[in-house]
Amino acid sequence: LEYATWWRVILPGVAHLGLIIPLGGTTLFFRRAALEKLRGWDAHNVTEDADLGVRLARHGYKTDLLPTVTYEEANFRAWPWIKQRSRWLKGFLITWVVHSRAPLRLIRDVGLIRFLGVQVLFLATFCQFIFAPLLWSFCLPLFGAAHPVQTTLGADVFYGLFGYFLFAEILNISVAMTAVSGPQHRHLIPWAITLPFYFILGSFAAYKALYEFVVTPFYWDKTEHGVPHRSSPIGSTASPLRPP
Repeated sequence: LEYATWWRVILPGVAHLGLIIPLGGTTLFFRRAALEKLRGWDAHNVTEDADLGVRLARHGYKTDLLPTVTYEEANFRAWPWIKQRSRWLKGFLITWVVHSRAPLRLIRDVGLIRFLGVQVLFLATFCQFIFAPLLWSFCLPLFGAAHPVQTTLGADVFYGLFGYFLFAEILNISVAMTAVSGPQHRHLIPWAITLPFYFILGSFAAYKALYEFVVTPFYWDKTEHGVPHRSSPIGSTASPLRPP
């Protein structure tokens, strides 16, 4: 659900709006001359592909999406998932910091609209997980506890914010349902309502990423692959991955 939302809805929308595409995934195609002109990857960025997407845009290159599919193994255990996402979130934060050191130069390179897109795609992606506990606190009145917003700014402001956050969550779920509405994955539609609970793990990953950003910014937390095959019962035959 998460991957389908990102690759089938969010990134096509980003490309349609002409914003900077944060590269990622297992299938990327480059013109070698362009890659050499940019002096290749940033070896110190743990999301070097996303950083390269910004640098390509800053040098006047255009990236786009191709209608192709690459199958890859997704994490299905909590701790490996947190480690992988902490690396991604740390890399997004590093990328934002690197390219925001001279914000006026970034605006000159990519324009104001795409500059704002960088703030949304990189900074806001990280911040939404960091500040998620503040969002969860709006559920306190459901358990009989008063919320600080309710006691300081009044009930109208509190319920207005609560309604806005609820609308945003419904929108996220609806986007996920749209992403898997095709014939191959529509069986996942009912599971979209579980995404708010799934993304709770994202906050743990974000705080881990923030700690590493300060202490070990270049540490690469490797993703463990091949887990489903190793965890298969002895004697069972694992079905091979379908080719793209």
